[in-house]
Formats: sequence, structure tokens, C-alpha cells
Amino acid sequence: MKLIIHGGFFSESDTNQETKKAKQDALAEIATLSWQFLQSHTSLETVAYAVSLLEDNLLFNAGLGSQIQSDGKVRLSASIMDGKTQKFAGVINIQDVQHPVQVASLLLRYEDNVLSGDGAVAFARKNDFAHFDPITPQRQSEYELKLNQQNNKGTVGCVALDASGDIAAATSTGGKGFEIPSRVSDSATVAGNYANAFAGISCTGVGEDIVSIALSARIVTRVTDGFTLKEACDKSFAELKAIEGFAGVIGIAATGDVYHIDSHPYMVWASHDGNLQVFN
Repeated sequence: MKLIIHGGFFSESDTNQETKKAKQDALAEIATLSWQFLQSHTSLETVAYAVSLLEDNLLFNAGLGSQIQSDGKVRLSASIMDGKTQKFAGVINIQDVQHPVQVASLLLRYEDNVLSGDGAVAFARKNDFAHFDPITPQRQSEYELKLNQQNNKGTVGCVALDASGDIAAATSTGGKGFEIPSRVSDSATVAGNYANAFAGISCTGVGEDIVSIALSARIVTRVTDGFTLKEACDKSFAELKAIEGFAGVIGIAATGDVYHIDSHPYMVWASHDGNLQVFN
């Protein structure tokens, strides 16, 4: 049993040591709680649980910490994929929901697996997801000063391998900040979140770059075809470099290999397989 989580990027040049330490501590706590949860739950249940915890943390750009779009509203996107069944579900630009990843998780049970906008909100309300305003005073202040335009490469995610050998991945984002309203990121697509019986990947970075080369699906396909997880990630990131793309990924293979890579330091992450590791 193994899992790895990420909390997007930060730049050492504009993030102080206090914030860095806070993110290290938060990721360590969430990875530990998620590892404990994994002991008695499936990988699919675990990735939804882990990402929900990340969505509740103000330090990360998802859920409660989300960026505000150019019209002053927060629109959230999230997805989840079950490597065992190869089923994918997601919500795109959903508003006023606390845990978009849980809405995506519920959609796995339905024939229509990906919903957007008003339809996603209506589905959430019908299924007892209460109204929740994710805009915090800090984000509102940043929006008014246009500060979050300088820090727009954040997403959260989790990949887990359970006791049965099944893999799942989940990803959630609050967007990049000041984007055109209803812009679609990679997070609720198979470019940003993908899993099968061989591997699972969750991405962070610039959504348009990730979508352009179908990064998650590309890596998982290569693992399926016989690459090691590291080989698949490294080759895919060489191709990302060719388009000057900005991304980071976390992944787990069915072999038990755990790997993370980013094109521009510094992606924040934590992993747990009985031993906790956190970015430094």
C-alpha cells in the first residue's frame, strides 16, 4: 500500500520560509491521515478522502484556497479515476460546493460521468451537497489587488495503491486566477488525471500545457506498454520541454514504484508507504 499527494507549485523566490514550513506540515499531516485511511479503504475511497482534506486547506489552490476568476467568482474543477474499472468522472467549473472531488466521486455511479457549470451545481444540490462559499478574506483581498495573478500554478491531487493492488487518482483545482470565466483546466480531464491497472498519475501546472500533450494519459499509456514509471515520466517531460510546458506530476505504478517530477521547481508533495516523506 502506497500513496502520494501534491499541493501544486510555489516559487522559492516569492514564498517565505514560514509558508514553506506550513505547507510541509500540512502535507505531512494529510499524507499521514490518508495513509491511515488507506489501511481499511480502497485506493478509490482514499484519493477522494485525501483530496477532500487538501480542498479544506487554505494553503492550497483548491476548494477553500481557490483562486478567483476575472469576474470575481470561484469556479472549481475536479476529477477522479478508478484504475480497476477504468471509469473516469469529473466536474468542470462547479460553484459553491465545498468538496468538488466528492461530487466527481459520486458521478462514478452515473452514466453521465462529467458535468459542467450549472448542471454540475444542480446535480450537487440534488444529492445533498450544501451551498458553500469558498471565497476567503485573503483570496478576496488578493483578487482586489490582483496579486494572485502572480501565483497561478496550483492544483492538488492524490494517487494511491491499495492492499488489493488497485490504483486510483484524483485531482482538484481552483483555477489559475483572473482567467476568462468558465475556462477549462486539465484537472477534470484525462490529460490531468488518469489511472488504470498499471499506473496512476495526477498533474499540476499550466493546464493548457498539460492538455496539449495529454500528459497523464501519455505517461500511463507508456507504463502500460512496458516503460517503468520513471522512464515514462522522464520521456513525457522531455516532450513537454519541447513545447516549453510547465507541469509537475505524482504517480504510482502497479509494481509499487512511486515517482514525482516537475519541469520547474518547486512542486510540493508528500508520500507515505509506512514511512513519510515530504518535499524539502
